[in-house]
Amino acid sequence: MCRAVVEQGGEEVAEGINSGIVYLMAFPYVLVAIGIYLIYRNWKKSGM
Repeated sequence: MCRAVVEQGGEEVAEGINSGIVYLMAFPYVLVAIGIYLIYRNWKKSGM
């Protein structure tokens, strides 16, 4: 389905879809990085 939309929509549509894919791929990594930072910060505070 996405391929058909890209083929009909042209280059602008393809760039938009690619940007959306990159956003969806990056979001989980950002969440994991924030979680690791928070765990590290709490670990440092406790003095372990």
